[in-house]
Amino acid sequence: MDMNHYTRLLSQLVNIDCGTQTPQGVATVASRLCALWQEAGWFTRTVELDDACGPGLLVTNRHEAAHYDVLLIGHMDTVFPPGTVAQRPMSEDETRIYGPGVSDMKAGLLNIFFALNNLTKTDNERLSIAVAMNPDEEVGSPWSQQWLSELASRARVVLVCEAARADGSLVKARKGVATWEIHFSGVAAHAGNEPEKGRSAITALAHTVLAVNQLASLDAGTTVNVGIISGGDAPNIVAAHASATVDIRFWENSDYERVKEALFTLCSKPGYNGVALSAHCLAHKPAMTPGKATGALMHHIEQAGECCGVPITWQAVGGGSDANLTAALGIPTVDGLGPVGGGFHSPDEYLEKASVAPRIALLGEIISGLPCSEDIVENTNN
Repeated sequence: MDMNHYTRLLSQLVNIDCGTQTPQGVATVASRLCALWQEAGWFTRTVELDDACGPGLLVTNRHEAAHYDVLLIGHMDTVFPPGTVAQRPMSEDETRIYGPGVSDMKAGLLNIFFALNNLTKTDNERLSIAVAMNPDEEVGSPWSQQWLSELASRARVVLVCEAARADGSLVKARKGVATWEIHFSGVAAHAGNEPEKGRSAITALAHTVLAVNQLASLDAGTTVNVGIISGGDAPNIVAAHASATVDIRFWENSDYERVKEALFTLCSKPGYNGVALSAHCLAHKPAMTPGKATGALMHHIEQAGECCGVPITWQAVGGGSDANLTAALGIPTVDGLGPVGGGFHSPDEYLEKASVAPRIALLGEIISGLPCSEDIVENTNN
């Protein structure tokens, strides 16, 4: 393939500030991708999801299809704030390409484009294909979850094209992830003249954080991390308000239920010095656990790897993705089908150049070998 052409297209996507909280940047990415797919002759539809995020983009080879033999999913947002591109635009050396979102996951989006446009005319006509690109994956897909779930419910298999792991492994399982916010409502008072009339929301928060940390379970692999805290108005005011944002990761959905109930119980009664607590869930993705049907899809992918000369290995990882959503619906789902990369969510994020062409070929081989619904019906009748 023409790696120079690929790199030019990649730079047009990477060199845009498109963090989830930058809807206009995500919209620009969607517009550029839409034009690319339209030029290649695919049907496209921009999907408005919420004013708080950019649009989604749906690409299909059949207009208004009732079902899909395969749904491919990727996200257009990154975790980086405005100004990141100016600080460190896309760059490259002999073996790697660097930049915000280069592997997570602009390269995955491009690999989908090249793999599908390399399909034979026969496969393109035989299969019903959809590509869903959402704008809010990095915050848990709160606005696109319903849209993705509806599309997945009409698909036989789902291929999520997040980056392959640094060692080239694909992803067979992911921890579930949930984000919770706890609010603390205290009573303000002058911190010097009459502090006894106040009830500090910040002090209550400090006590509660210690209790929340105890909800983690090393044996179950459940982690609970208070990652953001805020509160108060001035140093000389007893804080009347505070909040804490909690990240929960879990292998077992039942253990998440334990943590959730414990959070509700903790917040159902007053905190330290009578401060009122309340908690609500901002985002939730269940754990991705492979079942029998996913096992069959994994075997198919391993065979495709043999055909392409790409060794297939598997990992279970702690980070969540949209694969969690579709797997929970019972749809056979595999993740990590983008090119190899690493350093996600950091200034060191990179893409391995040598992995691009083989992973495009692998994705194409996987899709080409999928049966279409008519084939399945015919085999069943026979």
